[in-house]
Amino acid sequence: MFQNFQYAYTFQDTSIYGKLLSNDFVFTYRDYDKGFDVSWGRDEEMKVTYGLFRNTQRLDLIWNNIILSTQDSLSANIVRGFNLTITFNPTDVVRIDGRVNLNFRKNSSSGKWQIISWRDESNF
Repeated sequence: MFQNFQYAYTFQDTSIYGKLLSNDFVFTYRDYDKGFDVSWGRDEEMKVTYGLFRNTQRLDLIWNNIILSTQDSLSANIVRGFNLTITFNPTDVVRIDGRVNLNFRKNSSSGKWQIISWRDESNF
């Protein structure tokens, strides 16, 4: 899962990225300026990611240590650190160090793991 996620970002491939997300996927992050959580579903996540992939020259994603991992045969929760370098152009580079809290479910028809929820626990 994490290798495919990294591959999708490295090669800016939404077809691979889309296969990682379940149909009922939810992304959540904290809007610290407004003081509340913001969430969206799979369709919006695909639009946002497509925009990111199309408007950057390069994305470098590095997965760090797993902080928490609970798993059974059908579901998993993994909290993991990451470093993401976003290169819009040579003079506009953004570096993000953060943490993701991902919930996975094994797809009953394909047998593959998919992300059902992603809580971004980064502070920026």
